[in-house]
Amino acid sequence: MRQEVVGARRIVVKVGSSSLTTAGGGLDADRVDALVDTLAKASGDKEIVLVSSGAIAAGLAPLGLDRRPRDLARQQAAASVGQGLLVARYTASFARYGRRVGQVLLTTDDTSRRAHYRNARRTLDQLLAMGAVPVVNENDTVATDEIRFGDNDRLAALVAHLVRADLLVLLSDVDGLYDGDPSLPGTSRIAEVQGPADLEGVSIGSAGKAGVGTGGMVTKVEAARIAAAAGIPVVLTSATHAADALGGRATGTLFHRTGRRSADRLLWLAHASTPRGALTLDEGAVRAVIEGSASLLPAGIAAVEGEFSAGDPVELRDTGGRAVARGLVAFDAAEIPRLLGRSTRDLARELGPGYEREVVHRDDLVVLRG
Repeated sequence: MRQEVVGARRIVVKVGSSSLTTAGGGLDADRVDALVDTLAKASGDKEIVLVSSGAIAAGLAPLGLDRRPRDLARQQAAASVGQGLLVARYTASFARYGRRVGQVLLTTDDTSRRAHYRNARRTLDQLLAMGAVPVVNENDTVATDEIRFGDNDRLAALVAHLVRADLLVLLSDVDGLYDGDPSLPGTSRIAEVQGPADLEGVSIGSAGKAGVGTGGMVTKVEAARIAAAAGIPVVLTSATHAADALGGRATGTLFHRTGRRSADRLLWLAHASTPRGALTLDEGAVRAVIEGSASLLPAGIAAVEGEFSAGDPVELRDTGGRAVARGLVAFDAAEIPRLLGRSTRDLARELGPGYEREVVHRDDLVVLRG
């Protein structure tokens, strides 16, 4: 038995589109019911957060689409129709066990900003405290970059961090990570991954076989890496083996913890935010940010590019153009050119006390490389 799985009390389970729908689109009620049966029976004294793909896939057949559309507008239309069908199916299925369902739609912007992050965590905590099962999905009907976010695999890793989960279970149509193409002879399942070194030389496929999702093994391994680095063990297996995975039996691939929990929003900032612009730092500012754990002051900025507003994520680059950090900027892009290279004291004297502050505060900054 896997003790770190057996001892997990709060678990995030992510299920992919291919495990819930038919290849032609539309929900497979039997598959949904089978998943819910497993989750309801395994819960006991455990808390389950379900991150569910399938909204776009569920909307295909009702809209007369024979395959997932490539254009964003029709993807969003399919998500709009499918999301309601998906949650209605979960609501009816969990009701068989007297369990309530709460829908939570997230975008990366909702969870990188401090106030929004706190609200998302509070909502999820309250749903769990009241005995409901949160069903989390991206808000695909209004998302742009987020709609191509990796079929919710990365979202699941970040939600696991958000709710302080003890375990992440990634369910797909493959029963684990293999050391090659699982359809070819001579390949074998990797039972455990202790760290990145265990994946050296492993060929990881990128396409799911059902054709209704956007993720593949690459996004699942990346999600597992993110969660493990944040102190959360991960089990990757197929939906048909979900009961074994939740029961701690040796199924699928177990990714062991490789790090400790990081500060709240910084994991989201590093892995989920899309920079709206960039600030180029001089050498002294790069050292201060990376080695000195300092905030970014106007004096250390050499150049600015992009169009962004205060509170947006921006990339911090060295003079060679390499990204060294990411942070939430405190000024609009149009304000920053007149701040470049100047001390906050001089700016406050000339422009007012509101300018005696950091461009990116340390609490809103994550280093990407050392």
